[in-house]
Amino acid sequence: MIKRKFFGRNIEPSCEYCKYGKISEFDGNLLCEKNGILSEYISCRKFAYDPLKRKPKTQRNLPKFDKEDFTL
Repeated sequence: MIKRKFFGRNIEPSCEYCKYGKISEFDGNLLCEKNGILSEYISCRKFAYDPLKRKPKTQRNLPKFDKEDFTL
């Protein structure tokens, strides 16, 4: 059985969605269990991907249609 990875196979390591990082409530930096306070775009050798920390993209608003748009 082929194992599918979330969000593709080529994921750039980032502490923003690492298992060991948590976003600070005060200044937006990351609190890493392994390396202390870091910027969210930095990654280290201890990076462990956590798919639940990824933020989904916002959905686009669809245009409104009337009945006239679907008549010939």
